[in-house]
Amino acid sequence: MNTRSTLDLIGNTPLLALRRAYGGPAQIFAKAEFLNPGGSVKDRAALQIMRAAREGGVLASAQPVVEMTSGNMGAGLGVVCAALGHPFTAVMSAGNSPARAQMMRGLGVEVRLVAQVDGLPGRVTGADIAAAAADARAFATRTGAFYVDQFNNRDCIAAHELTTGPEIWEQLDGRVDAFVACVGSGGSFVGIAQFLKSHRPAIHCAAVEPAGAEALARRPITKAVHLLQGTGYGSRPPLWRADLMDQSIAISDEEAVHWRTMLGSHEGLYVGFSAAANVCAAVKLASSGALPANARIATLLCDTGLKY
Repeated sequence: MNTRSTLDLIGNTPLLALRRAYGGPAQIFAKAEFLNPGGSVKDRAALQIMRAAREGGVLASAQPVVEMTSGNMGAGLGVVCAALGHPFTAVMSAGNSPARAQMMRGLGVEVRLVAQVDGLPGRVTGADIAAAAADARAFATRTGAFYVDQFNNRDCIAAHELTTGPEIWEQLDGRVDAFVACVGSGGSFVGIAQFLKSHRPAIHCAAVEPAGAEALARRPITKAVHLLQGTGYGSRPPLWRADLMDQSIAISDEEAVHWRTMLGSHEGLYVGFSAAANVCAAVKLASSGALPANARIATLLCDTGLKY
């Protein structure tokens, strides 16, 4: 009998051609990461981190786990911890979507909400994230839980260098001209870009940032509060590699809302704001003249719209 576990559902997501929402000469392909069991691309990093920690002897059997999250990593860790038998506590800014907390609680996760510092509901700032991270670190120290620390954990990068990048390369038969993705912790962008550029250095890799919070482009932060949860915290993530970024593309809240609607009504894809921002950025890049007219652009549909 061939039996499988929930963990086998993570990864190997389909790559979709977006032919209805975008009708230009270039081709935009989007990885359906919302199909992972936790509903987002973060499932991959959660699995890689947990496996590496267990295999490296850093995480003991049944040891509690804690992490600061905007919700997606928390859901991913909720799935992985449940499958591996680890109690999990997610520490999240109170400004993040209540739907994310609801999903995590449904996975048996203890959710700790930390009051916002200077953000608004649905719009979390770097200061809000710092407060939640401090709470998570203190919780780990107090309880002896394993602290995932995604912003400083290189297994977040390894997850995408080992899985997502190779999948995109294989699904497009190596014919990739550009890769576009939002940056939060930087794990998906850095891991995928590292893999793609190791196979073809000329691949154009563009980071997507919220308009007014373009720290990667070294522009002044004029709009720290924005809709793209999990991205654009006003500073460069610790594991960032600037040499992999060929360009930064800014996306406004209004553009993200528009493309979220477009993906739903034209492609039948109900996704989150960061996924919509990725597609919007891919369209901008395709229209910029920076690539050949028939370019192939890959991006990520980071999570499901049901988390908002």
